[in-house]
Amino acid sequence: MRILLVKTSSLGDVIHNLPAVSDLKRHFPEARIDWCVEENFAAIPSLHPGVSRIIPVAIRRWRKALFKAATWREIGAAQAALRATAYDLVIDSQGLLKSALLASRVQGIVCGYAADSAREPLAARFYQRRFSISRSQHAVDRNRQLVAAAVGYSADGLPDYGIAPPPGRPDWLAVSPYIVLLTASSRDDKLWPDEHWLALGRQLHARSLRAVLPGGSPAERARAARLAGALPDAIAAPPLSLPALATLLGGANAVVGVDTGLTHLAVALDTPTIALYTATDPGLTGVFGRGYHRNLGGKGLLPSVTEVLDALPAA
Repeated sequence: MRILLVKTSSLGDVIHNLPAVSDLKRHFPEARIDWCVEENFAAIPSLHPGVSRIIPVAIRRWRKALFKAATWREIGAAQAALRATAYDLVIDSQGLLKSALLASRVQGIVCGYAADSAREPLAARFYQRRFSISRSQHAVDRNRQLVAAAVGYSADGLPDYGIAPPPGRPDWLAVSPYIVLLTASSRDDKLWPDEHWLALGRQLHARSLRAVLPGGSPAERARAARLAGALPDAIAAPPLSLPALATLLGGANAVVGVDTGLTHLAVALDTPTIALYTATDPGLTGVFGRGYHRNLGGKGLLPSVTEVLDALPAA
Protein backbone atom coordinates (compact mmCIF):
# COMPACT_ATOMS: atom_id res chain seq x y z
CA MET A 1 0.00 0.00 0.00
CA ARG A 2 1.29 3.47 -0.94
CA ILE A 3 -0.12 6.49 0.85
CA LEU A 4 0.61 10.19 0.46
CA LEU A 5 -0.16 12.44 3.41
CA VAL A 6 -0.75 16.11 2.63
CA LYS A 7 -0.14 18.34 5.64
CA THR A 8 1.87 21.32 4.57
CA SER A 9 1.93 23.76 7.49
CA SER A 10 2.21 25.24 10.05
CA LEU A 11 4.90 23.77 12.31
CA GLY A 12 2.47 22.75 15.04
CA ASP A 13 0.01 21.29 12.52
CA VAL A 14 2.75 19.22 10.89
CA ILE A 15 3.82 17.88 14.28
CA HIS A 16 0.20 17.02 15.09
CA ASN A 17 0.08 14.77 12.02
CA LEU A 18 3.01 12.57 13.09
CA PRO A 19 0.95 10.14 15.23
CA ALA A 20 -1.09 9.25 12.14
CA VAL A 21 2.11 7.85 10.60
CA SER A 22 2.76 5.76 13.71
CA ASP A 23 -0.80 4.42 13.58
CA LEU A 24 -0.45 3.52 9.90
CA LYS A 25 2.84 1.69 10.39
CA ARG A 26 1.45 -0.20 13.37
CA HIS A 27 -1.53 -1.47 11.37
CA PHE A 28 0.24 -1.80 8.02
CA PRO A 29 3.98 -2.29 8.62
CA GLU A 30 4.70 -2.73 4.91
CA ALA A 31 2.91 0.46 3.84
CA ARG A 32 4.97 3.10 2.05
CA ILE A 33 4.11 6.54 3.40
CA ASP A 34 5.16 9.76 1.67
CA TRP A 35 4.43 13.29 2.85
CA CYS A 36 3.85 16.60 1.05
CA VAL A 37 4.93 19.50 3.28
CA GLU A 38 6.14 23.09 3.14
CA GLU A 39 9.90 23.22 2.59
CA ASN A 40 10.54 25.04 5.89
CA PHE A 41 8.97 22.19 7.87
CA ALA A 42 10.28 19.22 5.87
CA ALA A 43 12.70 18.32 8.67
CA ILE A 44 9.80 17.29 10.92
CA PRO A 45 8.35 14.34 8.94
CA SER A 46 11.92 13.33 8.06
CA LEU A 47 12.45 12.58 11.77
CA HIS A 48 9.84 9.81 11.59
CA PRO A 49 11.29 6.47 10.41
CA GLY A 50 7.92 5.56 8.91
CA VAL A 51 8.06 8.31 6.29
CA SER A 52 9.74 7.14 3.09
CA ARG A 53 9.79 10.27 0.94
CA ILE A 54 9.29 13.98 1.51
CA ILE A 55 7.77 16.05 -1.30
CA PRO A 56 8.47 19.70 -0.44
CA VAL A 57 6.39 22.61 -1.69
CA ALA A 58 6.88 26.33 -1.13
CA ILE A 59 3.44 27.87 -1.35
CA ARG A 60 4.29 30.64 1.10
CA ARG A 61 7.37 31.65 -0.86
CA TRP A 62 5.75 31.21 -4.28
CA ARG A 63 2.92 33.58 -3.38
CA LYS A 64 5.43 36.36 -2.91
CA ALA A 65 7.03 35.88 -6.35
CA LEU A 66 4.24 34.78 -8.70
CA PHE A 67 5.51 36.90 -11.58
CA LYS A 68 8.98 35.35 -11.65
CA ALA A 69 9.79 32.63 -14.16
CA ALA A 70 11.83 30.75 -11.55
CA THR A 71 8.72 30.46 -9.37
CA TRP A 72 6.72 28.77 -12.13
CA ARG A 73 9.60 26.42 -12.86
CA GLU A 74 9.58 25.38 -9.22
CA ILE A 75 5.80 24.95 -9.25
CA GLY A 76 6.08 22.78 -12.36
CA ALA A 77 8.79 20.67 -10.76
CA ALA A 78 6.69 20.22 -7.60
CA GLN A 79 3.65 19.16 -9.64
CA ALA A 80 5.79 16.67 -11.53
CA ALA A 81 7.06 15.25 -8.23
CA LEU A 82 3.50 14.93 -6.94
CA ARG A 83 2.40 13.08 -10.07
CA ALA A 84 5.46 10.87 -10.36
CA THR A 85 4.03 8.16 -8.10
CA ALA A 86 0.65 6.47 -8.21
CA TYR A 87 -0.77 6.15 -4.70
CA ASP A 88 -3.50 3.93 -3.36
CA LEU A 89 -4.68 6.81 -1.17
CA VAL A 90 -3.93 10.52 -0.93
CA ILE A 91 -5.05 11.89 2.44
CA ASP A 92 -5.31 15.66 2.98
CA SER A 93 -5.53 16.27 6.72
CA GLN A 94 -5.04 20.03 6.31
CA GLY A 95 -8.58 20.68 5.11
CA LEU A 96 -7.73 23.90 3.27
CA LEU A 97 -8.25 24.86 -0.36
CA LYS A 98 -4.49 25.06 -0.94
CA SER A 99 -3.88 21.56 0.40
CA ALA A 100 -6.91 20.13 -1.39
CA LEU A 101 -5.65 21.55 -4.69
CA LEU A 102 -2.27 19.92 -4.11
CA ALA A 103 -3.89 16.59 -3.27
CA SER A 104 -6.06 16.76 -6.41
CA ARG A 105 -2.92 16.83 -8.57
CA VAL A 106 -1.80 13.42 -7.34
CA GLN A 107 -2.55 10.03 -8.89
CA GLY A 108 -4.71 8.22 -6.36
CA ILE A 109 -8.00 8.28 -4.50
CA VAL A 110 -8.09 11.63 -2.71
CA CYS A 111 -9.52 11.59 0.82
CA GLY A 112 -10.22 14.38 3.24
CA TYR A 113 -12.62 15.97 5.67
CA ALA A 114 -16.27 16.39 4.74
CA ALA A 115 -17.54 19.96 4.42
CA ASP A 116 -18.85 19.88 8.00
CA SER A 117 -15.38 18.99 9.28
CA ALA A 118 -12.89 20.81 7.03
CA ARG A 119 -11.36 24.11 8.09
CA GLU A 120 -12.38 25.46 4.69
CA PRO A 121 -15.57 23.62 3.62
CA LEU A 122 -14.95 24.22 -0.10
CA ALA A 123 -11.88 21.98 0.16
CA ALA A 124 -14.21 18.96 0.42
CA ARG A 125 -15.24 19.39 -3.23
CA PHE A 126 -11.78 18.22 -4.32
CA TYR A 127 -11.97 14.91 -2.42
CA GLN A 128 -13.29 11.65 -3.80
CA ARG A 129 -13.89 10.27 -0.32
CA ARG A 130 -15.05 12.54 2.49
CA PHE A 131 -15.25 11.82 6.20
CA SER A 132 -17.07 13.65 8.98
CA ILE A 133 -14.69 13.93 11.92
CA SER A 134 -15.89 15.68 15.08
CA ARG A 135 -14.46 19.18 15.48
CA SER A 136 -14.68 18.79 19.27
CA GLN A 137 -11.62 16.51 19.33
CA HIS A 138 -8.03 17.60 19.79
CA ALA A 139 -6.26 18.32 16.50
CA VAL A 140 -4.00 15.28 16.95
CA ASP A 141 -6.99 12.97 17.34
CA ARG A 142 -8.78 14.54 14.36
CA ASN A 143 -5.79 13.75 12.15
CA ARG A 144 -5.60 10.22 13.49
CA GLN A 145 -9.32 9.61 13.06
CA LEU A 146 -9.33 10.94 9.49
CA VAL A 147 -6.45 8.72 8.39
CA ALA A 148 -7.95 5.73 10.21
CA ALA A 149 -11.31 6.25 8.52
CA ALA A 150 -9.69 6.62 5.08
CA VAL A 151 -7.58 3.48 5.40
CA GLY A 152 -9.92 1.34 7.50
CA TYR A 153 -8.82 0.78 11.10
CA SER A 154 -9.42 2.22 14.58
CA ALA A 155 -7.07 4.78 16.08
CA ASP A 156 -7.15 4.27 19.84
CA GLY A 157 -5.00 5.14 22.81
CA LEU A 158 -2.61 8.00 23.41
CA PRO A 159 -0.73 9.42 20.41
CA ASP A 160 2.69 8.07 19.50
CA TYR A 161 4.61 10.76 17.61
CA GLY A 162 7.25 8.21 16.62
CA ILE A 163 10.22 10.58 16.55
CA ALA A 164 13.47 10.90 18.45
CA PRO A 165 15.90 13.82 18.55
CA PRO A 166 19.01 13.57 16.38
CA PRO A 167 21.85 12.38 18.63
CA GLY A 168 24.50 14.67 20.01
CA ARG A 169 24.81 17.72 22.18
CA PRO A 170 25.43 21.30 20.99
CA ASP A 171 29.10 22.17 21.27
CA TRP A 172 28.16 25.62 22.61
CA LEU A 173 26.24 24.13 25.54
CA ALA A 174 28.19 23.09 28.61
CA VAL A 175 27.41 19.73 30.18
CA SER A 176 24.86 20.65 32.86
CA PRO A 177 21.14 20.23 33.46
CA TYR A 178 19.18 22.79 31.48
CA ILE A 179 15.64 23.93 30.76
CA VAL A 180 14.69 25.43 27.41
CA LEU A 181 12.57 28.58 27.56
CA LEU A 182 10.62 29.19 24.36
CA THR A 183 9.76 32.86 24.67
CA ALA A 184 8.78 33.73 21.07
CA SER A 185 5.52 33.33 19.18
CA SER A 186 4.04 34.55 15.92
CA ARG A 187 1.64 36.87 17.75
CA ASP A 188 2.41 39.39 20.47
CA ASP A 189 -0.77 38.51 22.37
CA LYS A 190 0.58 34.98 22.84
CA LEU A 191 3.72 36.19 24.64
CA TRP A 192 4.43 35.83 28.34
CA PRO A 193 5.72 39.05 30.02
CA ASP A 194 9.46 39.55 30.20
CA GLU A 195 9.32 40.05 33.97
CA HIS A 196 7.72 36.61 34.31
CA TRP A 197 10.49 34.98 32.27
CA LEU A 198 13.12 36.75 34.38
CA ALA A 199 11.51 35.67 37.64
CA LEU A 200 11.23 32.10 36.37
CA GLY A 201 14.85 32.07 35.19
CA ARG A 202 16.11 33.21 38.57
CA GLN A 203 14.14 30.49 40.31
CA LEU A 204 15.51 27.88 37.90
CA HIS A 205 19.06 29.05 38.61
CA ALA A 206 18.36 28.64 42.33
CA ARG A 207 17.48 25.04 41.53
CA SER A 208 20.81 24.58 39.67
CA LEU A 209 19.10 24.54 36.29
CA ARG A 210 20.51 26.59 33.43
CA ALA A 211 18.06 28.43 31.19
CA VAL A 212 18.62 28.14 27.43
CA LEU A 213 16.69 30.57 25.22
CA PRO A 214 16.50 29.92 21.46
CA GLY A 215 14.98 32.25 18.89
CA GLY A 216 14.18 31.98 15.19
CA SER A 217 14.11 35.41 13.60
CA PRO A 218 16.66 38.14 14.36
CA ALA A 219 14.06 39.90 16.51
CA GLU A 220 13.37 36.72 18.47
CA ARG A 221 17.07 36.07 19.00
CA ALA A 222 17.54 39.66 20.16
CA ARG A 223 14.79 39.16 22.73
CA ALA A 224 16.32 35.87 23.85
CA ALA A 225 19.71 37.55 24.19
CA ARG A 226 18.22 40.40 26.21
CA LEU A 227 16.50 38.02 28.62
CA ALA A 228 19.50 35.68 28.90
CA GLY A 229 21.77 38.65 29.61
CA ALA A 230 19.65 39.53 32.63
CA LEU A 231 19.73 36.01 34.07
CA PRO A 232 22.57 34.25 35.88
CA ASP A 233 24.25 31.51 33.83
CA ALA A 234 21.59 31.63 31.08
CA ILE A 235 22.45 31.11 27.41
CA ALA A 236 20.93 32.65 24.30
CA ALA A 237 21.18 29.92 21.68
CA PRO A 238 22.73 30.67 18.29
CA PRO A 239 20.63 30.27 15.12
CA LEU A 240 19.56 26.62 14.91
CA SER A 241 18.00 24.40 12.26
CA LEU A 242 14.92 22.36 13.11
CA PRO A 243 16.96 19.15 13.59
CA ALA A 244 19.36 21.04 15.89
CA LEU A 245 16.41 22.43 17.83
CA ALA A 246 15.06 18.90 18.17
CA THR A 247 18.39 17.82 19.64
CA LEU A 248 18.33 20.76 22.07
CA LEU A 249 14.72 20.11 23.14
CA GLY A 250 15.23 16.38 23.42
CA GLY A 251 18.19 16.78 25.77
CA ALA A 252 16.50 19.24 28.14
CA ASN A 253 15.30 18.43 31.63
CA ALA A 254 12.12 20.30 30.72
CA VAL A 255 10.74 22.90 28.33
CA VAL A 256 8.60 25.92 29.17
CA GLY A 257 7.13 27.60 26.13
CA VAL A 258 4.41 29.86 24.84
CA ASP A 259 1.90 28.85 22.17
CA THR A 260 4.34 28.01 19.39
CA GLY A 261 5.20 25.03 17.23
CA LEU A 262 8.43 24.25 19.08
CA THR A 263 6.50 23.70 22.31
CA HIS A 264 4.54 20.97 20.49
CA LEU A 265 7.83 19.55 19.20
CA ALA A 266 9.08 19.23 22.77
CA VAL A 267 6.02 17.15 23.71
CA ALA A 268 6.45 15.03 20.58
CA LEU A 269 10.00 14.27 21.76
CA ASP A 270 8.66 13.20 25.19
CA THR A 271 10.43 16.04 26.98
CA PRO A 272 8.50 17.25 30.06
CA THR A 273 6.74 20.37 28.81
CA ILE A 274 4.82 23.27 30.31
CA ALA A 275 2.85 25.25 27.72
CA LEU A 276 1.72 28.80 28.45
CA TYR A 277 -1.48 30.14 26.88
CA THR A 278 -2.58 33.75 27.11
CA ALA A 279 -4.62 34.41 23.95
CA THR A 280 -6.01 31.04 22.88
CA ASP A 281 -7.83 28.12 24.46
CA PRO A 282 -5.53 25.07 24.69
CA GLY A 283 -8.45 22.64 24.79
CA LEU A 284 -8.32 21.56 21.12
CA THR A 285 -4.80 22.61 20.14
CA GLY A 286 -2.81 22.55 23.37
CA VAL A 287 0.19 20.30 23.89
CA PHE A 288 -0.86 16.66 23.96
CA GLY A 289 1.15 13.45 24.14
CA ARG A 290 2.18 10.42 26.15
CA GLY A 291 4.84 12.08 28.29
CA TYR A 292 4.58 14.63 31.08
CA HIS A 293 2.94 17.86 29.90
CA ARG A 294 0.79 20.65 31.27
CA ASN A 295 -1.27 23.38 29.58
CA LEU A 296 -1.52 26.51 31.71
CA GLY A 297 -3.65 29.59 31.15
CA GLY A 298 -6.07 30.17 28.30
CA LYS A 299 -7.76 32.94 26.36
CA GLY A 300 -7.46 36.12 28.40
CA LEU A 301 -5.59 34.30 31.18
CA LEU A 302 -2.00 34.84 32.30
CA PRO A 303 -0.24 31.92 34.01
CA SER A 304 1.76 33.00 37.03
CA VAL A 305 5.39 32.15 37.71
CA THR A 306 4.28 30.16 40.75
CA GLU A 307 1.95 28.06 38.59
CA VAL A 308 4.79 27.25 36.23
CA LEU A 309 7.18 26.33 39.04
CA ASP A 310 4.55 24.14 40.69
CA ALA A 311 3.85 22.41 37.35
CA LEU A 312 7.49 21.55 36.64
CA PRO A 313 8.26 17.90 37.34
CA ALA A 314 10.64 17.11 40.19
CA ALA A 315 14.25 16.83 39.07
